[in-house]
Amino acid sequence: MKIVLENKGIKTDTYYIPPFTLYEGEIIVLYLYNGTHFYDTEMYLKDIFCGKRKHENVIIHKKMTFVDHFKKSNLKDVFFTPRISRYLKKDSDFANPFLAKVFENKYFTKKTPMNKVPGTPRKLLALYAVLYKTKDIIFDVAGLDCQGTELTFKLVDEEAKNGGSAILLTAFDNLREHASKFISIEWNDGSLPLQEKIKIDFK
Repeated sequence: MKIVLENKGIKTDTYYIPPFTLYEGEIIVLYLYNGTHFYDTEMYLKDIFCGKRKHENVIIHKKMTFVDHFKKSNLKDVFFTPRISRYLKKDSDFANPFLAKVFENKYFTKKTPMNKVPGTPRKLLALYAVLYKTKDIIFDVAGLDCQGTELTFKLVDEEAKNGGSAILLTAFDNLREHASKFISIEWNDGSLPLQEKIKIDFK
């Protein structure tokens, strides 16, 4: 298997990310615990893994892309929020099983404005838009319920099995047994932040 990313250990003043190697075909779950620290830690790490912030202990062999939340990207979007069909690529295959799963929801169509799409489908559309361009991604499941988290993980896992790779940055310890590798952040003082546990039963 080809190496996508090598982390030889990331140490800050407050925490440590143990070493790991990401290969094609794998999903690594990086467990950051739940708390006020999560967002800043996630943004810091995704910038390193995507190559936007250099780190001496991280070697990137293949470019990785972060699946960001939908944002209005230009002045036109401020006044005219793009519809789903414009947000996605013009040549997107709406018969694709991935998109077909998204459009099982009968409350919106390809003409629905993106800001009217519910949380889980909106996240899946953002995921599809990134996977359309690359199979090597960094993603999270922030704002998703248990069902949305399960569906998102399964869809990314399918892409990974087809030659992709992924790092999931998560606040919840619920995907340990389903990940290729499960890495937990370590606090320098040995303490652990308060966390919320959510269990997801995969079928």
